[in-house]
Amino acid sequence: MIEINLLPGDGKKKRRAKATSGSTFRFQPAQWFAGITEKITDKYLLGAIGASALSGLLIAFMFIHQTAQASGLEERETKAVKDSAQFSAVLDAKTKAEATRDSLYQQIAIIKSIDDSRYLWSHLMYEVSNALPQYTWLTEITQTSQPRSVAAVDTTAKKVATDSTQSPRQQRAERDRARKAHSDSLLASAKEVKFRIIGHTVDIQALTRFMKSLEASPFIQNVQLTRSDLVQAEGKEVTEFSLEAETQTPPPFAIKTVPLIVSAVH
Repeated sequence: MIEINLLPGDGKKKRRAKATSGSTFRFQPAQWFAGITEKITDKYLLGAIGASALSGLLIAFMFIHQTAQASGLEERETKAVKDSAQFSAVLDAKTKAEATRDSLYQQIAIIKSIDDSRYLWSHLMYEVSNALPQYTWLTEITQTSQPRSVAAVDTTAKKVATDSTQSPRQQRAERDRARKAHSDSLLASAKEVKFRIIGHTVDIQALTRFMKSLEASPFIQNVQLTRSDLVQAEGKEVTEFSLEAETQTPPPFAIKTVPLIVSAVH
């Protein structure tokens, strides 16, 4: 029997379908990409695709990095707020303590001024008495300088200039040194006393020895003769002199202290 295929190509399709159904499909990326690169020959298009891919990666990296930074900053802010609330009472107490300490500098200077100057005239009278030579006597000893005390200083607050580049601890230390130096200067100025000595002598050489003895005293300095005249005293001619001098801070070894003993009265 003879069969005639009236559909052209139908036999080829069937054979091709049979051949295809009999084989296994395999995915090969290298060949697929090679086929794409062969089809895409425009270098500008390739550059645009690469730039787009790089931009996407960069944006993703920046997003992840900034998200991590924001999370870290939020944690630090939360910790800082917590620490500030926790130590606010300590900081307030520290500020009050510093204010109290600053006021104590002034009070200590006042106490030192009163304590150091209460025996000043006792020392001066003792030194003048020891330096007084024979045939010489005194008629007057007066203070010529204005009485000064740390307790009577100007109360106007003066701001201490500090270097802005220094740390807060260094600035506080600088302010403390300035306050202490100011208190010490006030104490030193309160202990500076100028006085005048007026007396009579029958020997001009005795007056010279008297001035040298006063200058050698650790409590007296700058002894100057301001006047020397011949006057009549009890019918005799004597030399009346006037000396100007001022006190000085003696060295520590010149100050002698003894324990105070109070006897009980029964």
